[in-house]
Amino acid sequence: MSDDAFTRWLAAAEERYLADLTRPELGRALRALASCYVERRDRLSDGGALEGRGKRAAFALYYAPLHFLTVRAIAQAVAPPRQTVVDIGCGTGAAGAAWALETGARVSGIDVSAWAAGEASWTYSTLGVQGRATRGGIERLSLPSTPSTLLAAFVINELPVAARASALKRLVAAAGEGHAVVVVEPIAKALTPWWREWEKAFGPVGGRTTEWRFKANLPPLLRDLDKSAGLTHRELTARSLTTFRA
Repeated sequence: MSDDAFTRWLAAAEERYLADLTRPELGRALRALASCYVERRDRLSDGGALEGRGKRAAFALYYAPLHFLTVRAIAQAVAPPRQTVVDIGCGTGAAGAAWALETGARVSGIDVSAWAAGEASWTYSTLGVQGRATRGGIERLSLPSTPSTLLAAFVINELPVAARASALKRLVAAAGEGHAVVVVEPIAKALTPWWREWEKAFGPVGGRTTEWRFKANLPPLLRDLDKSAGLTHRELTARSLTTFRA
């Protein structure tokens, strides 16, 4: 996939989310959102990260594009199977769309936030991806009858302990039934203290862990937001747990 589609999508998103929000307001919202992810993680499971138009715009214009670029780079590196993509905890649809664009697959997103599910459908349409998103959690997930790719990108770390245990059981069972599972998370161990448990659980179904570091070539909007949030993305980093071989 060329960078043109990403550039057009980001420009459309900027127009969409900044229609009634100024850049300074966006910067303040991004700092509040970053604080939620780092210092007030208890707010993630109750939807606090996406409260209000400011935080929603900050997520859509900063975190979502970073997730897109990271997941796209992973998909390009691992040559994933060309299957329907089920994007679990899809957010605004960036990760699932990136994976689908690299494989020519259809994507089905699901998220507990009705707002996020609606925005994900907009993302798919804007990027020319076939698919739609609906509201729901992993407990309501209906798997396709044919082998599919189950993508959980940057979402398992946000789940409460009980929900994460349920997700692990469901995804391992799906892998055993022939579905490809892809879990993508930050490298930071403080955010993923459960990672070793997941590696062990996925071992019998072919689980493989990889750490990724890609040179970040961010567009101006993301560079500006990086500075606003007091961050510096010289690299895009992540770790993945996959149940298929390249």
